[in-house]
Amino acid sequence: MPAADQPEFFAEEPAAPSLGLGEKRTGPHQPLAARMRPRRLAEVVGQEHMLKPGSLLPRLVAQNRFGSLLFYGPPGCGKTSIAEAIAHETGSRFVRINAVMSNVAELREILATARRRPEAATILFIDELHRFNKSQQDLLLPDVEEGTVRLIGATTHNPGFYVNPPLLSRSHLFRLEPLAPAAIAGVLAAALADGERGLGTRGVTAEPKLLADLAVLCDGDLRRALNALEVLVLGLPEGVALSVADLEVFARERRIRYDADEDEHYDTISAFIKSCRGSDPDAAMYWLAKMLAGGEDPRFIARRLVILASEDVGLADPQALPLTVAAHHACDFIGLPEAELTLAHATLYIATAAKSNSATLALAAAHAALKTAPVQPVPLPLRDKSGAASKQNAHGKGYLYSHDYPENISGQNYLEQPLSLYTPKTAGWEAKIADRLARWQELKAKQPTRI
Repeated sequence: MPAADQPEFFAEEPAAPSLGLGEKRTGPHQPLAARMRPRRLAEVVGQEHMLKPGSLLPRLVAQNRFGSLLFYGPPGCGKTSIAEAIAHETGSRFVRINAVMSNVAELREILATARRRPEAATILFIDELHRFNKSQQDLLLPDVEEGTVRLIGATTHNPGFYVNPPLLSRSHLFRLEPLAPAAIAGVLAAALADGERGLGTRGVTAEPKLLADLAVLCDGDLRRALNALEVLVLGLPEGVALSVADLEVFARERRIRYDADEDEHYDTISAFIKSCRGSDPDAAMYWLAKMLAGGEDPRFIARRLVILASEDVGLADPQALPLTVAAHHACDFIGLPEAELTLAHATLYIATAAKSNSATLALAAAHAALKTAPVQPVPLPLRDKSGAASKQNAHGKGYLYSHDYPENISGQNYLEQPLSLYTPKTAGWEAKIADRLARWQELKAKQPTRI
């Protein structure tokens, strides 16, 4: 291939020297994860839903007819590897920047260079695209539309929230999943045996079961797994076998992948809420433990429990609300780690309580009635009669004092046009409410209708 047609691979700075097709910066001091990057799409493990033969992305790459691409997925799932493999296979000039370190001036320079070299078919790879603000993303639009550059953006954040709609609409979006432990274990075994890019020269071996256990501990993050393997191997003499004791050192230092205020935060609290609502105490406790292990603010969890007490338990168990409010106060003055017990107590109570969303439905029905019909005036008997003007206008006249009637039911209507907004459920304590309301309806039916 002529030198002019060879792709250029930059690190974070566009001014770095270019590399030829198929070449990689695989110096001895590079992390193992960087040295073991796939060189072709066929070498990428996992992501079969988008990379299996005949799928859209491989067909587009094979024909070199793709436009801008957005890769959305968790850390270590292959976003950067796929982007580099695409550049290698299409012979494109590849410019890589990180949105955290880049700025508008650098971006303008990259785009201007791409305009001067249309024959190079520049691929602009932006890692952590969600870190670019609206202005920076808008700056890309003209060149993306004209095809001056083909953008490949990588993000761990939901593009629907973090990528500008115009840029999103001009790109193919691909969702990547965490890698399966079996796929990660296979790459770890290859890295141990590879004497050129991997750790083969060390002569260290490992049982398949041990590599599978290491893969599980890394939560679908291949980069993390490879870097962990490298640390373990370099900490051992050459020619020995990795042991369970070596792996236990890593396991003790394992951190749960949980990013506060990001997708993992929202997804996990969503799973927690739905588990409580679905009356699954085991699942609710699991998601609670994950949030606590990830460093979630216990007061945030407590607030969600207070909301659940009214939204989903409601009148089926009136004790749920005071109990969760008490749990919230306890988190404030006890603090972690003891407050974990309080949250576990409240979580199990909510998850195992009888459920009713009648309060939620009644409030929604009342809001709907206000929006879809004229606002009803307060009936005269119900109006405040304080003050001379109110008395002159007969405010309060005709009001029937409920305690003067059997079971406190006077038969008076409290709306000019009666509405049916609350329908009691038959679970837990609310079943008694349903019986009580039915009894009151019978008493009202025996009284003359009065407003």
